[in-house]
Order: sequence, then structure tokens, then C-alpha cells
Amino acid sequence: MNEEILLKEALTAASEAKFFVNNLWLLVSTVLVFIMHLGFATLEAGFVQRKNVVNILFKNVMIISIGLITYYYVGFSLMYPGVNEGGFFGFAGFGLNPPDNGMTDAYANYTYWTDFIFQGMFAATCCTIVSGAVAERIKLGPFLVFCIFFVSISYPITGMWKWGAGWLDALGFYDFAGSTIVHSVGGWGALAGIIVLGARKGKYTEEGIKPIVGHSMPLAAVGVFLLWFGWFGFNGGSVLSADPKLVSLVFVTTSLAASAGAIGSYIVSYAMFKTYDLSMTLNGILGGLVGITACADSVSVSSALIIGLVAGCLIPFSIVAFDKMKLDDPVGATSVHLVCGIWGTIAVALFGNFEEGTGTLIAQLTGIGAIGAFTFTFCFILFSAIKATVGIRVTNDEEERGLDLGEHQLAAYS
Repeated sequence: MNEEILLKEALTAASEAKFFVNNLWLLVSTVLVFIMHLGFATLEAGFVQRKNVVNILFKNVMIISIGLITYYYVGFSLMYPGVNEGGFFGFAGFGLNPPDNGMTDAYANYTYWTDFIFQGMFAATCCTIVSGAVAERIKLGPFLVFCIFFVSISYPITGMWKWGAGWLDALGFYDFAGSTIVHSVGGWGALAGIIVLGARKGKYTEEGIKPIVGHSMPLAAVGVFLLWFGWFGFNGGSVLSADPKLVSLVFVTTSLAASAGAIGSYIVSYAMFKTYDLSMTLNGILGGLVGITACADSVSVSSALIIGLVAGCLIPFSIVAFDKMKLDDPVGATSVHLVCGIWGTIAVALFGNFEEGTGTLIAQLTGIGAIGAFTFTFCFILFSAIKATVGIRVTNDEEERGLDLGEHQLAAYS
């Protein structure tokens, strides 16, 4: 009898320890994803002109603040309604509605509060992708209005289609940590904003394309390393437990894809431009990270290298192609997050190891198309409505002097 009691107590203690470790790892991962916002802020600050640094930093500060609050009031309940499995839409009510036991309905490995804050960081990350693409010419107020609707409505609806047990999940679409659900969604929003907003003044001239270089490559490089660091939480936390085997595999596939992305972008950009372009190589790292995000848990190490290498090779071609179409993206967000996000989602079907019916090419293409069409349409209409009402672009004089003085009356550097 005593042995049975001791065994029961030991099993209970083991279960509590497992819960503690899983919950702690999700919270540590949340902190790492939070650090990605510092990475985005630093990267974008480095890639813009010095006269617009305060503005880009201000936007990054407000994005995470607006993102968490709007995700609290509306977004989380839209993305995880807890009903209507296999459906297109659901809503669990305004604000947070935790169960009496404080646990999530779907998992027993971490608390409801951990679930919210981890997912909230993802939502804000998606929005900050748009920030860099529309930098140096968008009005601050109208952009923040866009952020409110993007994080509270657009991102959660498409996220629910897969992560909230919606129709794409039922179809077999697979996206481990968000190559499409987070990154290409941000890329589609960025593309819509670029089209509505137009290029920066003087970027595309009758004589050809005029490069507008960023003011600080050291800041940009630091930003990329911070993002790479944060990606361990972004992908590693998406295991949704502290499973030592799976988390360590994700760390390896994530890092090798980033490394291969740098190599691919370095080789291709040198072949194209005959120079060692740091900005291309930095974006190659990010492209590799975005590419592996959809399948970091389900591919071999050698496949991760291929996925990252292809993503890095795509970066220079994509940046040149967008420039030829006169789509001005100061930080390369559309190339990194949209193009490489699409590639990473397709790579699931090519390299992933799944049960039959999951991650098929048809399911992956359907997910890419449906999420892309919804997000681009939503964002294009939203940006157009803002443009038609309060206006979306700063004046020529403000753009010339810089948004730091025009909107903040403050310079980043004395």
C-alpha cells in the first residue's frame, strides 16, 4: 500500500515538474521573441537615413504596445475562438476569457496566460514587418491606425485558419512557426502599403534607380544578430513544450538555415554586382530564418541547409525584381518575409516528414494563396481608405527634411 502511495506521489511530482519546465520554456521563448522587436528596431534604424531614425524607432515602440493591447481585446479571441473547428471564422468574446483552472483548452503543458503572451509577441512581430517597408514617407498617425486593424482583425483571422483549428488545418496545411502565418502575412501587408504609398522621392528617376543607402550598417548588423538570437525562441518555443529532442533539433535546423542563407545571398549578390554587399548578406540570413520557420521541426539537417541556401539565393533576385517594378522597400521586407515565406511554406511539401494528408503541395499552395489573397486585399483596402480620408503620406518638404524633424521635432543624433 505504501509503495502505491509513493508511486502515485512520484508520478504527481514528475507531472508537476514537467509542467513547470514546459511553462518556463514558453515564457523564456516569449522573452526571446520580445528581443526580436529590438532586432527589428535596430535593423530598420540602420537601413533608413539618419533623418528618419527617431521615426522608425517610435513606430517600433508603438507597434508592440498597440499590438499587445489590440491582441488582448480582440485578436486572441479571433485567432483561438475554441469553437467552429474546421471553419473560417470564430470569436470567443472581447478581452481574455481564461478557464477556471487557468489552463488552455487545447494544451496541458502551459497556462492560459503563457499562451496569450507568447502568441501576442508573434502578432506584434507580424506588424513590425510592415513598418520597415513603408519607412521614410508614411505619416505616423495613419500608420498606427493601420496597425490597430491589422493586428486585431487581419492577422488573427488568417492565423485561426491553421493555428486555431480552422479550415486550413483540416485541409492538412502545415506551418510550424509561421513562414506564411506570420512572415508572409507581414510581407503581403507590406506590399499593399508600398503600392498605395508609392516610392520615396528621388528613388526612381528618368536616369534609372537611385540607391538611397541606410545610415548605419553597424546598427543593421546588430539588428540581424538580435533577430537570429530571438529566432531560437520564435522557432524553439513553437514546439510548445520543452521536449529536449525536438527543441534541440529546431535550434540546429534554424541556425544552419540562417547560415546557408548568408552563404547563398553572398554568392549570388557577388555574381550579380561584383561586390561584397553586407546588406544583401544580412537579408540572406533573415531569408534563411524565414524559410526554415515553416518546417524547422520536421526536416533533416541537410534539408535545412538546402532550404536556407535557396532562400538566401532568392534575396538578391527578389530585391532587384521589386526595384524594377518600382516597389520601394527600404529594408527588403517584402523579399525577406514575403518571398522567402512563400518558399519556406512550399519547402514543407518538398522536404517535410509527415503523415499522409499533411503538408501536401496542394494544401501548402492553397494556404499560401488563401492567406495571401485575404491579407493583401484587407491591407490594400485599409491603406486606400486611410489615404482617401486622413491621408497617408508626409509632405514633400517633410520627406526632404526628414520625418524626425517633421513629425517629432527631434533628431536621433546631435
